[in-house]
Amino acid sequence: MALALVTAVFAWSTPAHAACLSSSATRQAVASGQARPLGSLRVNGQILSAKLCESGGGLVYVLSVLNNGNVSQVRLNARTGRRQ
Repeated sequence: MALALVTAVFAWSTPAHAACLSSSATRQAVASGQARPLGSLRVNGQILSAKLCESGGGLVYVLSVLNNGNVSQVRLNARTGRRQ
């Protein structure tokens, strides 16, 4: 039940205009230095899901994060790891 809720929240919160990369394309982007590895990013809370997406001519991580019982969407610049 909780996983279904998290999946529904993430699907609802992913921007419609963002084209998200496949797992293979995400691995290639990380290997080529276009994106930082997910494990190197600092977020407050537990990452429940993550997608690497194209947005505004660059790449962003769109994360669903659980913190203090609340799930929120966090967008990070994929190169710098800074919030957007």
